[in-house]
Amino acid sequence: MTFHSCTADARPDSFPPVNEAMNTLHNTLPRRGAMPALRQCALAAAVASAFVLSAGTAMAQSAAAPVGESAMVKLIRGLIQSGTLAKDVGEALLAQAQTEAIAAQQAQRQAAVSATAASATVAGGMRLEAGDVRVPYISQTVRDQIRDEVKAQVMAQAKDEGWAAPNETPEWSKRIRFEGDVRVRNESRSYAGNNSDIEINWPSLNQGSGYDVNPNTNLSLPSILNTRQDRRNLFRARARVGLLADLSENTKAGVRLASGSDESPVSTTTTLGGGLGKKSVWLDQMWISHKPTDWLTVTGGRFGNPFMSTDLLYSSDLNFDGIAAQFDKKLASNRDLSLFGTLGLIPLEYSADGSPTRSQRKMKSENKWLLGAQVGADWKINEDNRVRGALAYYNFRNVSGQVSEPCALYAGADGCSTDWSRPAFMQKGNTLMLLRDISLDPLNPAGTPQPQYVGLASKFRLIDLNLRWDTQVAGNNLRLDANFVRNTAYDANDIWKRGGIRGAIVNNFGPTGGTTQSDFKSGGNAYMLQATYGKPAPAARGDWNVLAGYKRIEPDAMPDGYNDSSFHGGGTNARGYFLGGSYAIDKNMWFTGRWISTKEVYGPPLSIDTLQLEFNARF
Repeated sequence: MTFHSCTADARPDSFPPVNEAMNTLHNTLPRRGAMPALRQCALAAAVASAFVLSAGTAMAQSAAAPVGESAMVKLIRGLIQSGTLAKDVGEALLAQAQTEAIAAQQAQRQAAVSATAASATVAGGMRLEAGDVRVPYISQTVRDQIRDEVKAQVMAQAKDEGWAAPNETPEWSKRIRFEGDVRVRNESRSYAGNNSDIEINWPSLNQGSGYDVNPNTNLSLPSILNTRQDRRNLFRARARVGLLADLSENTKAGVRLASGSDESPVSTTTTLGGGLGKKSVWLDQMWISHKPTDWLTVTGGRFGNPFMSTDLLYSSDLNFDGIAAQFDKKLASNRDLSLFGTLGLIPLEYSADGSPTRSQRKMKSENKWLLGAQVGADWKINEDNRVRGALAYYNFRNVSGQVSEPCALYAGADGCSTDWSRPAFMQKGNTLMLLRDISLDPLNPAGTPQPQYVGLASKFRLIDLNLRWDTQVAGNNLRLDANFVRNTAYDANDIWKRGGIRGAIVNNFGPTGGTTQSDFKSGGNAYMLQATYGKPAPAARGDWNVLAGYKRIEPDAMPDGYNDSSFHGGGTNARGYFLGGSYAIDKNMWFTGRWISTKEVYGPPLSIDTLQLEFNARF
């Protein structure tokens, strides 16, 4: 077979096979959300090359191999097999290419027959013989232009549709972000030499089967707190990492993990050492929030503190379970004044479903709740002054201890009827009472074991007032905080009637050692004052602050299980001052030092000084 060439300086727009193929490709390419950049570049180059090759060989293929496959068909098959084209899209292109190839073969046969019959000649006077095929010459410049045009069109479509833009991330990833913080602390605690050395570890007593208070059957002491031996240079650390997702403009969700030595709700700090063993990680938060309007947010799950408060009442590490609705709205008449508030329904504890374990008669449901309501205002007086205040009411329902019905533990009774009323978590300070009314064995009354639990003797309905004033002094921010808490349910006489008359009150007596009502010392008020000068939350390098404050917390001003665990070792029945300061040594990294000196409000002496030096990093 003889091939003859003729000069053809055709432009891309006058090259019908290319334009046809490009139109086919443009109309059938998938409207997809993500094709990697390497794949789209390979697709563009392969398509461009195939257009040029198929243009030069299409006539030869149609004449020499009428039943074979064209270059375009082979290209599409290859792209499907390599995964560059989705199977469904590739099969559609393949069917169309095969149809067009058959039509082109038929057209070429007819043209060849006509040309042979007419004995046509090509340019230059050369006569075409039977079987000869014209092969137009396309210069390198034109081939380059075709390739670049095809590539540009494919790239433009890919970028417009967002499935192959360079350095582009999927749309869903833009709605997810991570945040967290790490803290490394060196802590030392110093105890006065004259501290009482008989401070019972009440949370430990409430574990297991209780502590036997009958001296005839138990001569061992309960678990006792360390109150005299200093603890120096304890290295401790905290890590928290959270994932936040914007599900839509109005709906968000979050999950956070945190370190921690135990299940304590008020501390995510873990003590290092322990034989270099691995440290525990806990599920610290898990929540969903929705904004039905611009000024209202409803959150459910386990979430951060939704109330304006200080660590006098709620630790900064404390999270809340349940559901909370928060509103925040600027006044139309004064855009510098906004009102805010929170309603919270917080489950504190549910009674065990299978209690008593070894009894066919199960106890009724006894659940503990925190019902919270708060309203406040935020007023921007001018550029240098801002005032924020809030008034809250917290009703801790069903948290007080209750004396049980007589229970014959000696006869094999599976616990007593009010064992559920002991608190799931407590620190120290609240007035406590024995819960069990244990029946004595008539055959051996003096030798009857009497394992006891303790519960909260007071009820708790709190009024919480918070005030904050931010102003400028000598070019720096000065923040003044004041917090006052009053337990409106506190009543010393009621406490004594519920537990004291039968000798069930076990703590908060005066230093004389007496256990009568006249020796009982407690109270229902707490307050905190604090001044912070400088940046309250250092973030940029060189930011700094210094602070000073004072707290006084009477024993039954609040439940002792939820406030700061560093002040006096956590809990209530504490008073003292604290000093501190922070300096940012780099962006989102700062050093903090804190000195806390505390002692008891009532009862036996207990003085504790705490020094904390720490590095913090936030991301």
